[in-house]
Amino acid sequence: MNPSSWLAKRLGSLRTQQQRTGDAGEEQALSYLLGQGLSLVERSFLCKGGEIDLIMRDQQHLVFVEVRKRRDARFGGAKASVTQAKQRRMVHAAQVYLKQLTRQPPCRFDLLAIENEQVQWLKNIIS
Repeated sequence: MNPSSWLAKRLGSLRTQQQRTGDAGEEQALSYLLGQGLSLVERSFLCKGGEIDLIMRDQQHLVFVEVRKRRDARFGGAKASVTQAKQRRMVHAAQVYLKQLTRQPPCRFDLLAIENEQVQWLKNIIS
């Protein structure tokens, strides 16, 4: 699917300002990760009980990426917003996604934290 047509649909007038900010963060994160040599597998994977913002391939690894964009570090910032409950939902969604595959590749969970337009890529946030 063409990323720009996907974004145009998601940025429709029914989206709240917070949702549009999240969409822009996902676009920024995707561009960043593509620039780092990863390839896009799927975006916005939804299942009952969980969601994965981006699923990327990093050589042999399948990477489940959570994207968090914040204006600043108040209230703990982007990294602190990934709670234990959010991590459990990410793991659940990843398990649902992996059940669709015939072969289970090595996997990891990463966080792309964007604050003040600074990108921080944290690898393997869930062990």
